[in-house]
Amino acid sequence: MHIFFEYLTGVNVVEQIWQDFLKIAETELGMRAVETWIKAVSFYRCDTAMKKVYLKAPNAFVKDWVQTHYSTLFETHLKKLLQFDVLTIKFFVGEETAESELVLPVLPSSAPVVIPKKSSPRNQFALTKKNDTHHQVTNRLKLQYTFDSFVVGPNNSFAYAAARAVVDKLGTLYNPLLLYGGSGLGKTHLLHSIGNDVLLKNPQAVVLYQTTDRFVNEFINAIRFNHMQTFNAKYKQVDVLLIDDIQFMANKEQTQEAFFHIFNTLYDANKQIVFSSDILPRDLGGLADRLKSRLEWGLVADLQVPHLETKIAILKRKASAQNEQLSDVAANLIARRVISNVRELEGSLIRVLAFASLTNQPVTVDLIGKVLGVEQKAHSVIIEFDAVTKAVQKHFCYGLTELRSQNRTKDISLARQVTMYLMKKATHKSLREIGEFLNRKDHTTIAHAVARIDELRKIDQDLDARLQNLERELGSHI
Repeated sequence: MHIFFEYLTGVNVVEQIWQDFLKIAETELGMRAVETWIKAVSFYRCDTAMKKVYLKAPNAFVKDWVQTHYSTLFETHLKKLLQFDVLTIKFFVGEETAESELVLPVLPSSAPVVIPKKSSPRNQFALTKKNDTHHQVTNRLKLQYTFDSFVVGPNNSFAYAAARAVVDKLGTLYNPLLLYGGSGLGKTHLLHSIGNDVLLKNPQAVVLYQTTDRFVNEFINAIRFNHMQTFNAKYKQVDVLLIDDIQFMANKEQTQEAFFHIFNTLYDANKQIVFSSDILPRDLGGLADRLKSRLEWGLVADLQVPHLETKIAILKRKASAQNEQLSDVAANLIARRVISNVRELEGSLIRVLAFASLTNQPVTVDLIGKVLGVEQKAHSVIIEFDAVTKAVQKHFCYGLTELRSQNRTKDISLARQVTMYLMKKATHKSLREIGEFLNRKDHTTIAHAVARIDELRKIDQDLDARLQNLERELGSHI
């Protein structure tokens, strides 16, 4: 905001109005539209006599786009926030209006006297200065994500150990570190844990956690507002860079080019870089080969779906954190009901505890069945995804990494389709859930695999025999 008003007591009236408007806009338009277009303009001045608001755009392109698509949004909500009965919005580029036109905004009669004060030009990439050459970086870390709150099991012990080792030897031991695994398995938790542990040991370290989506948007806005110098300077000063969901950089060539140079600068300076990805870089389309190579320069540590015992431990720890006691029977039932990831596991626990609290009931088997839709059948066998993948690995010699990959060789494709077939037949989970577990976005791929294996086993006696063995091992009555 170029011209803004400030209470003598320190309360910034117009700034608060503008922030309230941005929240409303985000609710109506979504974060991407607000970050890309709405925040590209600034609240420049308010003429209360004419009931007119001046909004400044960085260039004619932004001005025309915002004026065409969002004028009604600005007029409707700023009129309410400023307490005007009517309001005119004027968009402009540069210094089209004179400072003498400035009039203080209408304030409630009880409001204290306000005075105008100039601020520096808007720059969404500007950072609070630490000294003459550095800027303060907002690390974006979530303090609740620590190594101590991470439940370690056979499925994630290697990734956990690698993450802890990185903190002890920043930039020298495993650099970069790539945390790989399906959605909701704890990659983001470990990224934040690394950052929080680094700052605990060295509060002066410059740590930045950044989602790939946020990095892409920041890069786009740096180009639009001619702030590439500030953008590059920000990343060059980082000691530990934590990038989440690097797979979303696929098919974004300019962003990849910018990130490639940032990576080289930090790597050459022995600064620590940690990524997370749902897909192995070598299996990721739309990513430049030289960037794929750098992502796998260091150590790749994978996180698998947690075993039953680990899921029970997670549930008990989460319940304890909410001052709730979860019985072994209840934890076991919830753990068996939730298959694909830890995030879904936590969500199921929250629903169960909330229902129990709101209805003033204890957490029983019947209550869990009511909330999660669990069918209680005596001696029923509940098959989990990881049980299927282990059985397939025994017969086809391909583990979860290969099954989740994009590798389309004949043997791996057959093993993958058999896995999909058994998951659908044995677990009775939805095609969508199976697709998410195996990194397949289109559920029709699963349906095609089930139909194909159904046909093949009718004409291929060897395959049918292998499937029968697998089904017996899984204890499934398909």
